[in-house]
Amino acid sequence: MTAPTPRIPVTADEESVLADLSDMLARLLEDEYGLDDVEIGMTTTFNRDLELESIDLVTLAGLLQERYGDRVNFAEFLAGMEFDEIIELTVGRLVEYVVAGLKAGEAS
Repeated sequence: MTAPTPRIPVTADEESVLADLSDMLARLLEDEYGLDDVEIGMTTTFNRDLELESIDLVTLAGLLQERYGDRVNFAEFLAGMEFDEIIELTVGRLVEYVVAGLKAGEAS
């Protein structure tokens, strides 16, 4: 039986989460599309700026799950949105959702 992989400590503030998310997106964009110099900030949109497709969002959901565990459910977050909201989704809105999920996890 192997020991579980230790998780890197998670900090529940916007700056840390933005850094984590930017790293995840940069890896995804490099692995899938060969892009390695994309600037990602709070106002960056997933659709218009990063041109992510639905399969990329599934991959991102897996990366978020791997990093933050059950405290962040990206599929549930998207399920509560209208189609237009998903099209206009910004990195900042996801950062805010992740921070809220992490803080709620700390409180319980």
